[in-house]
Amino acid sequence: MPSPVRIRRHSGPHAQIVTWAGTYQIHTPGVEIGDNGSVRLDPDNMPQPDVFLFLDPTRGGQAQVSDDDYLEGAPELVIEVAASSVSQDLYDKLNVYRRNGVQEYIVWRTEDRAVDWFRLREGRYHRLLAGDDGILRSEVFPGLWLDAAALVQGNLLHVHQVLAKGLASAEQAAFVDRPRQGG
Repeated sequence: MPSPVRIRRHSGPHAQIVTWAGTYQIHTPGVEIGDNGSVRLDPDNMPQPDVFLFLDPTRGGQAQVSDDDYLEGAPELVIEVAASSVSQDLYDKLNVYRRNGVQEYIVWRTEDRAVDWFRLREGRYHRLLAGDDGILRSEVFPGLWLDAAALVQGNLLHVHQVLAKGLASAEQAAFVDRPRQGG
């Protein structure tokens, strides 16, 4: 039997963040999503993130699907839903993802009712700050916007309304229209 998973501390939030990321994928050609998939980061690390988004290599992505159907290399974005695993997600996993070049890392700390969004710059993670409107905006995936306060409060309609605004942004349109590399 697998380890027990609680509904409100992990399973429900996990489904909500998958829905948010999956909605972005639907509207963004060249972006793929993984849910609890194993990722070969290096010879010593093969984590199984809760959720990850990655770009097709022809769209500038740094990871690819191997012949044996695993993601090899760092996905551009990793998301972890953390209740009892906060210390592991904010320290051990954070350092593994940082060393291997995961560009953005989100940790939803369900018991703390908080979301941390990190961006890799010059080999270190820096917290992304929300704009004056309270919205976090991905620097890697244009149009991937999140109202973290609404998310932790369970206002999923607002979360998806904010994402819809991001998907309608000029940055998202330019990203979608960007020509493929080598093709």
